Amino acid sequence: MQPSIACVVPCHNEEVAVGKVVADLRASLPEAVIYVYDNNSTDRTAEVAREAGAIVRAERNKGKGNVIRRAFADVDADALLIIDGDDTYDATRARELVDALLDGPFDQVVGARRETSASAYRPGHAAGNRLLTGAVQHLFGDDISDMLSGYRVFSRRFVKSFPALSREFETETEMTVHALNLRLPTLEIPIDFKDRAPGSESKLRTYRDGWRILRVILNLARRERPALVHNLVAGLLAIASVVLAVPVVGDYIRTGTVPRFPTAILAAAVMTIAAIVALVGYVLESVMHMRQEQSRLAYLRYAAPSRGETPAITPGGERPTGHAAGNPSDGNPDVIRQLR
Repeated sequence: MQPSIACVVPCHNEEVAVGKVVADLRASLPEAVIYVYDNNSTDRTAEVAREAGAIVRAERNKGKGNVIRRAFADVDADALLIIDGDDTYDATRARELVDALLDGPFDQVVGARRETSASAYRPGHAAGNRLLTGAVQHLFGDDISDMLSGYRVFSRRFVKSFPALSREFETETEMTVHALNLRLPTLEIPIDFKDRAPGSESKLRTYRDGWRILRVILNLARRERPALVHNLVAGLLAIASVVLAVPVVGDYIRTGTVPRFPTAILAAAVMTIAAIVALVGYVLESVMHMRQEQSRLAYLRYAAPSRGETPAITPGGERPTGHAAGNPSDGNPDVIRQLR
């Protein structure tokens, strides 16, 4: 039985580009079901997508994260591909990404963006991407080079275990941290990233959305690395307490009295708060581990992505090699690395 494949194309006012994206996906993956999610477009996005052969669905809550949340709940497939509807990604390589997922098997294959022109990124976007990706690498692991790529393929077990809480462009950050936290097998493949089609306009607002993504990273760090965050806060409080206590202790050593009694009380109180903050961090760390265990169990309810053709071990007792053994990078110079 062949695996089912679905493509999800989030769109807001992409009348100019969405027809070509759907046509390229259909040419690359003729067996796939293509869904275009119209996110409150005011132009002919829905009509153009329908004419190109896509199934058009509407998501009235504004934001890409809301579209992904709805699509992941509604669409059921062995391999689910998402790609932006602005034709900046090379949709003709969709087959390559899906094959890599199924042959791995992987739970996520990311199309890591490779610029084909100096103007592909808006001013500040490349630097912002590197900065935000670097922050996630330091907090959660360095197994990703393009955290904000909107061109990805997921297994069913990734989709059905992913909480999808974000509302806007920060959804890719949430996907990346989900994969890093659960140590899900992930692969990156370089994909050309080009300018928008003439007449198409970016919906990403550099500073506003960059701040939103940074805020999501900080919130995820607070939820997923509570001991680290609370120990950092506790350490700062402890330093403040020591700074306050040093002159009090000095006075006591010289005179045997505590003339700065309020300062002594404040120093002791700040140190007590520091100890409580550290303790709360360790309690939350235990809660976080329980949440991760539940997420892992939800993930394990579904089988690994597969073509349903190659057994894990051959009748002779040997493991298959190459792609069947989960090494899609063999002989493929375009594969960056197997991340997990």
